[in-house]
Amino acid sequence: MELTAAEPRRKGLTQLFIDGEAAVKIDTEVFLRAKLKPGDELTDEALRELLEASNARRAQEKALYLLEHRNHSKKELRDKLVWAQIDKDAARAAAERMEELGLVDDDRFARDYARELFERKRYGAARVRQELRLKGIDSGLIDELVAEYGGEDAALENIRSVLEKKYAHWQEDEKVKRRAFAALQRLGFSYELIRRALEQADDEF
Repeated sequence: MELTAAEPRRKGLTQLFIDGEAAVKIDTEVFLRAKLKPGDELTDEALRELLEASNARRAQEKALYLLEHRNHSKKELRDKLVWAQIDKDAARAAAERMEELGLVDDDRFARDYARELFERKRYGAARVRQELRLKGIDSGLIDELVAEYGGEDAALENIRSVLEKKYAHWQEDEKVKRRAFAALQRLGFSYELIRRALEQADDEF
């Protein structure tokens, strides 16, 4: 196969023309490092290696961009790369590379995320478990974090906080009370905990 032309495209890509026809787009930096020029012969293996190098570089660049904005779990980062149309193998390799560099740490991420869910968003244990599972966090670590941050006292306090901020008149209006109860269940609190929190609040009223 003959490389007949190479033309720059948007987003740091270069369009390769092989035997006079548009073939593939690869990362421009990878193309420049390969020192290819029109007229050079390309084997199938050489083209495959170019594509793999291009996918790997673009996956790592995208991963670094995502991590500049906030921490990610390894699974979340990999999924976002695939969603951004990065090759699955390249996305997996990029996520693993970020982990090797210490830029991705599921333990650190899970602790920060669990604390945010419990303390800022006021979620209950069931909802926190669900959110952490979606991020690919190990079940053993989830159990540990729920035990650390999601104890009964903390849960009751979170329920009271939600009631005060969003359902201030629940004790005076049965419809508001039912809406509050349903909302608290969606936030991941058990029926028993919600009932207990409401009874305590009624006793204090």
